[in-house]
Order: sequence, then structure tokens, then C-alpha cells
Amino acid sequence: MERTTYVIGHKNPDTDSVVAAVSYAALKRALGLKGAVAARAGAVNPQTEYIFHRFGLPLPEFLPDLVPKVGYYLGAAPICVHEMTPLWEALATMEKSGRQVLPIVDSGGKYKAMLHYGAFAQNILAKINPHRKAVVPTSLSHLIETIKAQPLVAFDKDSVFNARMVVAALSTAKFADYIHAEPAGNKIVLVGDREEAQRIAVEAGAKVVITTNGVLPSREIKELAEAKGVSLLSSPYDTSSTSLLVLYSAPVITVADETIVALSPRDWIKTAKQAIAASPSRSVPVVDDEGRVIGLFSEGDLIKEANIDVIMVDHNEFSQAVEGIDHYRILEVIDHHRLGSFSTPYPITFINKVVGSTSTIVASMYRETRTPLSMAMASVLLCGILSDTLVLKSATTTDLDKETAEYLASITDLSIEELGHDIMASASEAARLPAEAMVRVDRKEYESEGKKLSVSQIELMSTLQIMDRAGEILTGLAGLRAETGSYLAALMATDISKLESILFMAADDSLYPYVNFPSSQKGIYLLKDMLSRKKQLMPALFEMVEKAQER
Repeated sequence: MERTTYVIGHKNPDTDSVVAAVSYAALKRALGLKGAVAARAGAVNPQTEYIFHRFGLPLPEFLPDLVPKVGYYLGAAPICVHEMTPLWEALATMEKSGRQVLPIVDSGGKYKAMLHYGAFAQNILAKINPHRKAVVPTSLSHLIETIKAQPLVAFDKDSVFNARMVVAALSTAKFADYIHAEPAGNKIVLVGDREEAQRIAVEAGAKVVITTNGVLPSREIKELAEAKGVSLLSSPYDTSSTSLLVLYSAPVITVADETIVALSPRDWIKTAKQAIAASPSRSVPVVDDEGRVIGLFSEGDLIKEANIDVIMVDHNEFSQAVEGIDHYRILEVIDHHRLGSFSTPYPITFINKVVGSTSTIVASMYRETRTPLSMAMASVLLCGILSDTLVLKSATTTDLDKETAEYLASITDLSIEELGHDIMASASEAARLPAEAMVRVDRKEYESEGKKLSVSQIELMSTLQIMDRAGEILTGLAGLRAETGSYLAALMATDISKLESILFMAADDSLYPYVNFPSSQKGIYLLKDMLSRKKQLMPALFEMVEKAQER
């Protein structure tokens, strides 16, 4: 499969994270990285959904995790053979391609079985067992194709029948007794240049008579065959070779292994390992949702590098990244947050700027590379900046954010004030979410003094929209804290009108004595003039956690 580079933001994505992923993936494609695909590591919030719907852009692919899956390690599509292909041709394909296995498919490309040497050997042993009369499923067309025979008289070419092979090696009298001993209707008779033996086989009503060594029967024999409804072929090979080729004329599906169950590209590698171990061929086909073969997965694929690369946007900490990201090569990081404990075993492009939004960085890169922006992309980039800087009012807002927002507004002919009001009003839809969902909006995990901190954020036109649900929110945070094993779980509800925030928090009892924000009740705090989680709230929380651990 083609190499894919996922451009993806953090878990529980906010608008800036999703916009940055979509816009940067588009920029990378424009600059030549054709496999760049935007992705998101969670459900979008109401604001993000509103923005993408308003400007007619599809949301990026939802990627719940990057836990290694079969599809991430698939190579080129395998060679497949149709189920009615003669076995001889299928084996020739295996030899020519150097493959040890071949998926068998129907006319629609859907998986039916696997041909491997184990299945082939088992079948041939059964056919050449002298203690049993071999039955060979074949048809006249299969015989003609496999033996390269010259058809002289042909009836019902494509019907498959279970044939028994007879070689006319006896004397004429004994051969006549032998072939008449039982019905000859399913018999393939191999005969040389003895015309009387040819006549006996035809008169007995054999299904097919094959003359070997290129022998051409007389006109009388051909006319008799036509009258008796017997197909007559001439093989260029000797009798021994022709008899072997008759065995190999069977449709490949009749000798293939139908016990090997196909994998899905979404199956985990753990599942694939078990399937490979159980497969006699140590290979398993991979099929799409319609059952069509798209790959072949074998033991060698388990040690290959995945065909997935990752570009992280709007975060640089693995604790905030999509699960499983550590299994893949990270090509770039584009971010505007503090540096976490991030490292790679190889050099990468790492861009981290002191700005209020990753969308600002991406928009600047469009300008630096002289890459044109579509109207829709410029619009969502402007929304990304306004969302993350709270319409340029957050403490994180820089001159570059303001200048970039004005540049994008001039391209799109959008009013910063009106657009800002619209997207912030759409963000207020979060106030209607169930408490369990609300406390997970734009959630990020941090670490301080060895303690895990979970802090979510929503923006509202007024925090009065949720104050009557304070009890629900605190209960939701307590549940989230228990679920994630966090030292504290908090929700920062930012009031866009008053330019202040309310902090709802469920924490370990050891922390509360060190929380110095004004409080109306335990777990609810007023954050006067505080809009930025990154620049204002988190430094304060880190200091409080540090003091609590020093006691």
C-alpha cells in the first residue's frame, strides 16, 4: 500500500488542533507530499463542527488510535488467480512470481481460498495413490488449455465433471473388457496410435479421448466421435506427460486450502500474529469490507517498518497524542505549547513558536512558501486563530497572531469581530452537553511532580449558562479523575463576555489547602482576568501541585 503521512492533533481536539491538521496536510500535499492525510484523535466540539460546516470543508478522518494494525504494514497488492484457473497455470504463476502462496478469488475479486505447496502436495498425493482410483475435477476447456491440446471434436467445453483417467496400455481385447466393465461416461482415455483402441474408447462412450504424441485420428474415428458425443483431443506430449497434465488441469479452487481465514486491514497485529501462526503457509490474505483481496500478510511483514508516518500539530507531548503514536516515525512537530518530555531517536523538523495558535504558524508557512490559499482554507485558518486566542483577547495573543488574522480577513472579506462572535456563540453549545461529555471537551493531560493532571476547557458567552449544573459537573470530574487515575481533573469554563473563567475541579484532598483562587464552594473557583489555560492556569496549577507535594 502507498505510504501515508497522518497530520494529526492532540486527543480531545479543539478547533485549532483540527484546523491545523487539515490546513497543514493540504500544504504538505501542495508541496509534494502526496500521502499527507489530515486526521483527528477524537470527536470534534460544537464550535469546530459549526466552522467546518459553515465553510464547506469536510472534517478530517477520525483516527481513534494508531495501535499497530495489519493495514499499516501491507505491501503491494498480491498476485491473485481466478478460482477456475487450471492448477498447472496457477503453479506456473507461483514459480514465475517467486511467491510461495497465491490467493484464489472469484470473478469479483473476492477471496475464496489459498493455494500453497502444502495443499498442492496433499492433493497430488491423493491423486497418485495406486490404491485409490483418482478422480480429477476438470472440463474440456481446462484440458485443452493445460495440455495445449488440439481439439478435433468438442462437446460441452466448459462443464466441469469428475473424471477418471484410463490409459489404453492393454491389448485390444483386454482393454475392451476393462473399459466396458463400468460406465465410461466420466472417463478420460489416453491412447496412442492404435486405431482399434481409439475405436473401442469412442464406442464405449468415454467423455474425452486424447491421442498422445501428436497423433491425429482418422476421419472415421472423428466421425464416430461426433456421432457418439465423445470429445476428441490430440496432445503434443507423450502418454506419461499427458497423464500428469490431466491431473494438473483441475480448477485451482479444487486443490486450494479453504481453511485459511482472511484478515481485515483494521485487525491488530496481535490478531495477525495468531492467524499467521495457525496458517500452514505462514501467510494470510487481507481483504476489504467487500471481501476483495487487497494484500497478503506473512511473517516477514511483522518485522517491517510500517507504511505510516506522523506529523504532530498543536501538541508535542506523547501523553496528549493519539494512542500508539510511538510505533511510527514522527517527521515533524508544529506547535505553540511548552515542551514536554519529547524525544526521537532521529532528527526531525520541530517548529515551536511563541504565538497564540498553531493556525497562525501554518498560515505563516503558506505565505513563506508562496502557496495559494483557497477561500475555505483561509476562512478556517482565521477561525482557528480566533478560537485559540479568544478573538485575540487571550494573554497568549501575539502581534503575529493579530497580523495573520488581519491578513486572512482581507483574503476572505470576513469581519474579525463578527466571525469571532459567531464562532464563540457556537462554542457555547458545549453548555448543553451532558456533564460526562462536557468535562472531556478539549481535554489535555499534563504531568507535575509525578502526578497526572487532566484539564479541559470550554468557551461560553456567559458562565451563567452552566452554573446551575455545577453539581453535575463536579460529579463528572470526579468520575473522570477516577477513570484516568489523575491527581486532579478540572474544567476551565471561560466567559468570553466578562473575560474571566470559572474553574471546576475534583482533586486529591492534599491539593485543596494550596488552591489560592477565590472560591464560592469547594471545587469551584473564580479565575479573574484569566483566559488562557496554557499561559495562565497551568503555571498556577503546577505551582500548587509542587507545594502540595513538599508538605
